[in-house]
Amino acid sequence: MLDIAEYIMPTPSPLWKLAKQAGVDFAVGGLPADVKPDEKVCDLAPLTRMQAAYQEGGFKLAVIEARPPLNKTKRGLPGRDEEIAMVCTLLENMGKLGIPVWCYEWMTDFNWLRTNMSTPSRGGSVVTSFNLADVPEDLTSNPPIAEEALWLNLDYFLKKVLPVAEKAGVKLSMHPDDPPLSPIRGVGRIMRSVSNYQRLMELANSPMNTITLCQGNFTLMTDDLPSVIRKFGKKISFVHFRDVRGVPSQFHETWHDAGQTDMLACMKAYRDIGFDGVLRPDHVPTVEGDSNAHAGYSSFGRLYAIGYIRGLRQAVYAS
Repeated sequence: MLDIAEYIMPTPSPLWKLAKQAGVDFAVGGLPADVKPDEKVCDLAPLTRMQAAYQEGGFKLAVIEARPPLNKTKRGLPGRDEEIAMVCTLLENMGKLGIPVWCYEWMTDFNWLRTNMSTPSRGGSVVTSFNLADVPEDLTSNPPIAEEALWLNLDYFLKKVLPVAEKAGVKLSMHPDDPPLSPIRGVGRIMRSVSNYQRLMELANSPMNTITLCQGNFTLMTDDLPSVIRKFGKKISFVHFRDVRGVPSQFHETWHDAGQTDMLACMKAYRDIGFDGVLRPDHVPTVEGDSNAHAGYSSFGRLYAIGYIRGLRQAVYAS
């Protein structure tokens, strides 16, 4: 059965107690913050301490959703083999610790992009939004890069890391471009369409080559998200359950019950494909009195999302 997780930093905080009180038993984590001078962030010792901290808090660490530096790799620059070696070390050590999924992405120079972090939403809450017309011209100082160059560099990367992932038993789970739009200020983006995800699956025939189904991005790629969930089926290893309104060039985040996606139909699709990974809420509104002002990741907004998802899951899986 689908399990509900939350993204929580490895340092204990009030969010830990809130998540436990909301019935969450699985954690999606970053990379270790407690790294000693003689250690690297992907080494076994700091990862072991991080996992132990989650366990002490009552969470099973199900996904690592963070990456060592990879921009040289994405751009095919000198130094990429050293970056790839760090990824291989991470995957080997995740395998030793039984952490089954590594969520990564192929966004070059900049990651998820918004042009307004406090767009008004329901009842005075605020959400993030994006308008291509408002993206600054100087977003990156790097030269333009074409999509085919990104595909070539991704192929090089997968050929190096997938054998390590297969041996370790760790799934590489590709997150979509956010927004799923190309190019942005001369920078190509390739994980931006259903057909490109199909190309990714065909690029490497490995059970470890899988998908993070981030609904906020995928719903901007299709008008029938449940059919896409069924299309990729067992290739989906991790889910971001969220919603938006708009189109790739102009959209805003929404409350989980106020977007353009049929969330109930999506939950039924996960049941129908036998999805057995973790699903987490993502990019929630910031609400009155919130204890965490980081846009998209407020604590109280997440409680609403967790409750909404638990209700959907109970209704769908009970039937």
